[in-house]
Amino acid sequence: MNFELSHPATPQAAPLHASDLVRLARVIHHVELDYSPASLQEVDRIIEQFRQGGSSVDDLGGVLFGFGCYLGEVMVRHAQGQWRNAADTTMADVAGFPIVIELPGQRVANPLHRVFRRLEAGPDHSLVEYYRKVTAEA
Repeated sequence: MNFELSHPATPQAAPLHASDLVRLARVIHHVELDYSPASLQEVDRIIEQFRQGGSSVDDLGGVLFGFGCYLGEVMVRHAQGQWRNAADTTMADVAGFPIVIELPGQRVANPLHRVFRRLEAGPDHSLVEYYRKVTAEA
């Protein structure tokens, strides 16, 4: 999977990716994303529109990365998550992406993977449900 990013794929730049995505959602989808857990319903809706329109991971890699960072930022702001380099966590060999979220209790979540999976597999992989599950377990 190759796609271009406007910022590095680092913990420090993850909020920038999310912020870019918020602007994109406002301009293209006329949606105001406010980093609340409830806003993940809108993200699910947008990704479902992409999926039903036939878009693929190859078509939307950079945008999906931004959505993954947005989901991660919701975890940072509402569930005491922190961005980490995947290589420095228990997900080092399985994350598939260079950054993940560490939640209290040293639990690790992979919001980027979940967003890509949401596009590929559909509504059964809801971001709202994922957020509820990982934050409840934290």
